[in-house]
Amino acid sequence: MLATLNGCASPAARLEELARQQDHRLASLPTSQFDLQVALPNAPQPDSRLRVYLEGDGRAWITATQPSLDPTPDDLLLARLALSDPRPSVYLARPCQFVRSPGCAPQYWTQRRFSQEIVASLSEALDQLQRRHGNRDFELIGYSGGGALALLLAAARDDIAQVQTLAGNLSPRRWAQRLELEPLHGSLEPLDFAERLRALPQRHLAGSDDQVMPASVLEEYAAHLGSADCLELQRLAGVDHHAGWLERWRHWRNRPIECKTTRRQANGRAERHRAGSP
Repeated sequence: MLATLNGCASPAARLEELARQQDHRLASLPTSQFDLQVALPNAPQPDSRLRVYLEGDGRAWITATQPSLDPTPDDLLLARLALSDPRPSVYLARPCQFVRSPGCAPQYWTQRRFSQEIVASLSEALDQLQRRHGNRDFELIGYSGGGALALLLAAARDDIAQVQTLAGNLSPRRWAQRLELEPLHGSLEPLDFAERLRALPQRHLAGSDDQVMPASVLEEYAAHLGSADCLELQRLAGVDHHAGWLERWRHWRNRPIECKTTRRQANGRAERHRAGSP
């Protein structure tokens, strides 16, 4: 009976209950255009780096041509990943998810979901989180469309230490072309900031069974990004857009991102060892 009632509860009520169970609290961060839902740990641990989990696109469309009236995600996958992370972490929803603002309009979760206004609002939220936690820098974890926004924030800011994405939309332009969708007019494209992003340590995880965000989009992103020292792509067998992430993320979340320099140094040490050199 409890499971049935929980299944019927609204996403906002389920998020509140999840936060309570994981010793977090919900808050609303006001920005210039939108109020943003955030889940914060009740007992934050001082740390020089704060992980921020950026939500996906949520329920952007009801049908192929009809936008949703509420983009709040039904699936709280990313919130569960964020709130169960033992490292200092925060869950940050997208504009108009869970919290309504006067500026909310369907264009901001459809065509303009990656617009300058959205990036600016999320960047303001990061500024507020930094003032609260006193962290030096951020690690951004982006799910689905949150992956594009993580990259856009990293291109715009100097305090993003690294980015990891799960089923991330790394190139909305290439994604729309591959799935034969209309271009997202008014949205920004991460690959337009390739020069900035080449220096970013980044890991992108894709499910081999994902039909929503095909793993090939990651490979196209890497090919068009060009030479990057710390770029890691991983295809995960048996994972689709929603299923399999809870188990796999525990394995990947704290693994250092492999960089070419690190690999070259390791290979050099191995070569010297085989040659009998110290």
